[in-house]
Amino acid sequence: MLTRTVFQLLLTSALLCGGAMAQTYDLLLKGGHVIDPANEIDGIRDVAVTGNTIAAVAPDIPSAQAKKTVDMSGLFVVPGLIDLHGHTFGPDVSLFPDDTALVTGTTTLVDCGGPGWKTFDEYKEKIVDRAKTRVLTFINIVGGGMHDEDNVADMEPDKTAAKIMQYPDLIVGIKNAHFGGMGWVSVRRAVEAGRLSGTPVILDNHILTKYDRDTRTKLLDILRPGDMHTHFYNDRQVEVISRFSGKVQPYMLQARKRGVLFDMGHGAGSFLWPVASRAMAQGFPPDTISTDLHGQSIFTTQSDMPNCISKLMNLGMGLQDAITRSTVSPAKAIQRFPELGTLGHGKAADIAVLKYEEGVFPLKDAWQKKLMATKRVRCVLTVRNGEIVFDEDGLAFPLWTEAGDYDKIP
Repeated sequence: MLTRTVFQLLLTSALLCGGAMAQTYDLLLKGGHVIDPANEIDGIRDVAVTGNTIAAVAPDIPSAQAKKTVDMSGLFVVPGLIDLHGHTFGPDVSLFPDDTALVTGTTTLVDCGGPGWKTFDEYKEKIVDRAKTRVLTFINIVGGGMHDEDNVADMEPDKTAAKIMQYPDLIVGIKNAHFGGMGWVSVRRAVEAGRLSGTPVILDNHILTKYDRDTRTKLLDILRPGDMHTHFYNDRQVEVISRFSGKVQPYMLQARKRGVLFDMGHGAGSFLWPVASRAMAQGFPPDTISTDLHGQSIFTTQSDMPNCISKLMNLGMGLQDAITRSTVSPAKAIQRFPELGTLGHGKAADIAVLKYEEGVFPLKDAWQKKLMATKRVRCVLTVRNGEIVFDEDGLAFPLWTEAGDYDKIP
């Protein structure tokens, strides 16, 4: 027979264990369809968060173990989306990241060429340090940044590389764009900065013959394996489809084989239905999905990450594949995998919850033409660093009639 003292000790221990179990996790997303390509998960799972990290992904985690449980039934739960090409700093077109990224499930946004080495510290103070969104950077090869991209004298590889090495956690590579001069000087200086810093280059560079540049030379002779060409479905920055045959250019296949990456970079001028549809039909998708979202494209093409994913889905890409090209692939491209792009145990609790919808949806390209699409995804909830930062449908909100008294004014 148990003595009273022993019984009390056992009862106290049970209560303590029960209390601990009830508070194991801070947040539980329950019953959603998890797509986590990095961990080969594609099915119904629960996702548990403790603090700012992923604590568990499992088939059935008891709600009693979480302080807060949110029903994800009928929704897709994926790693926070990574947008490799956005604009948060620079002339006229910049957007503050939290206003556009978090509401679309994008927890990591890479500013693509806004600051150069001269303006990076100002940009860091005004944008990076103030945003909830994780903001990384492709630093412009022009020291002054995007406002003067024809200034060859301001393209200094050594100083650009030095700034990258000063901020290795924030700067992921070099951007070269919009160069209106002749030849390859801007590209070669960007590549040299990449060589000095051990980081990739992302390129947006006109191919028009008046500039004495062509796509083949860029991709096969100048860019290195791991370097990227953005604005992939635009025929002014990169010629994917031959204007004569309608086929994918042979040098595109060669470039991909040698490790050059192709980024979507939608924007206000760089996604065309004729180019994208032909390339996709011939098995040539983008390696990474990105938006080039800025002050113009947000009102015209509305090219946020779910919008870009939806366009590729309507051209034949599966949702699982699109999630890979929006999470794992960009994380690898910027050398941030497996830190980012996964729901792995102990990784940052960055999560996007997407709703898959069928119907009729007009999806617009960059030249103001539309496709009447039959399916799309949209973000309904975003978790950034363990915190629910966006909840369109109030999935985590209790009904006010069941939530108890309003005993505390926020």
